[in-house]
Amino acid sequence: MSFLKEPDYSHGKIAKTAVVLINLGTPDAPTTSAVKHYLKEFLSDRRVVEIPRAIWWLILNCIILPFRSSKSAAKYASIWTKDGSPLKIHTEKQALLLKGYLGERGHEVHATHAMRYGSPSIPEVLTKLKAEGYDRLLILPAYPQYSGTTTASNFDAVVRHYQQVRNVPELRFVKNYHDHEAYIDALKTSILNYWQSNGRPEKLVMSFHGLPKAFLLRGDPYHCECYKTARLLAEQLGLSKDQYIVSFQSRLGRAEWLQPYTAPTVQALAKQGVKRIDVVCPGFIADCLETLEEIAMEVRQDFLVAGGKEFHYIPCLNESPAWMRGLAEIAEQHLIGWPTMITGSMREKQKQDALFSRAESKRLGAEQ
Repeated sequence: MSFLKEPDYSHGKIAKTAVVLINLGTPDAPTTSAVKHYLKEFLSDRRVVEIPRAIWWLILNCIILPFRSSKSAAKYASIWTKDGSPLKIHTEKQALLLKGYLGERGHEVHATHAMRYGSPSIPEVLTKLKAEGYDRLLILPAYPQYSGTTTASNFDAVVRHYQQVRNVPELRFVKNYHDHEAYIDALKTSILNYWQSNGRPEKLVMSFHGLPKAFLLRGDPYHCECYKTARLLAEQLGLSKDQYIVSFQSRLGRAEWLQPYTAPTVQALAKQGVKRIDVVCPGFIADCLETLEEIAMEVRQDFLVAGGKEFHYIPCLNESPAWMRGLAEIAEQHLIGWPTMITGSMREKQKQDALFSRAESKRLGAEQ
C-alpha cells in the first residue's frame, strides 16, 4: 500500500480540533457536463444504489446520464444564484457560523465543510486539515436522520481516505440528531416564525427525502427516524394527528420507495377540498434542489393544478440563529473529553473570531 505524504512532524506541537460539516454535494455549475459529472459520482456510490454493478453500469451510463443530465441541469439553473449553488452557499455559511457559535460557548475549535460528492471533496478537506495540524476531528453530517445511503457513505469516504494515511488523527462521528431537543426546537421556531408572518395552513406536510422500500426492509433506520422527528415536531407545535402528514419525495426509478409519495399526497389533499397547505422539509438543514425546485416549484404546481388555492413552502433551517445555536450544541456534546475549552486571554480572541464569523457570513449572503 502506498501512503500519502505526511506533513513535517515536530514533537511538542499542541493538537488542534476541527469540526467537519459534511453535506451531500452539488454540481459546480448548472450545465449538462457539470451535472453529468456530479450524477456519475453520486450514483456510482454502492451505498446509494445496491443494484449489481454490471447491470447498474449499463443503466447509469446508457440511460440515466445521457438523458437525465440535461433535464437536471435545467432544474439547477432555475435555482442557481449569482453566488452559485444554494446548498453550497448555505453549507459554507453554516460551517463559518458554527465556528463562531462554538467560540462563544468557550471552545477553541475550527469548523469547515466538505461535500460527499463534488467540491470541496472529503479527501481534499481532510488533507488540508492535516497539513494545518488538526489531529482531532469531529465528523458532523448534514443529515439529521441516519441512513446507510448518506451518513454511512460519509463514514466510508472518511475511512477510505485514512487508509492511505500513516498518522491517522483521532476521529469521532455523529450518527444522527433526528430527535435532539435543539434540532426539534429550531424546527419549531422556524415554523412558528413563518406562521406568525403568514398565518397557519389547514394541513402541514412534512416531506422527507425518499429511499427504496427495500432499504427499510434490510434494516435501514431512516424511515423510523423520520417519523420520530415528525412526531416530536408535531408535539412541540401542538398539532393533532389530523393537522399534519408525513410524506417522501425524490423518487428515482420504478422500484417502490417509502410512501406516501409527496406529489400524489398534495394532489389528494387538494381534491379533498384542502385549500391551503404548508410544506416543510425537516430532513434538509439547507435549502437545495430538492426543496427549492422540487417542492417550492413542482409540488406547488401539482397542488394548485389539482384544485388547491394556497401553497406555502417553509424554508429550511439554513443559518437561522436558533439552528446555529442548536448545531453548536450538538457539536459541543460530541466534543466532550477533548481539551477544547478556552482559558485566560484566549477568550477575548475567540469573541473577536465569533464576530468575524458573523461578519463574513453576512458578506457571503446575510445571516437569516
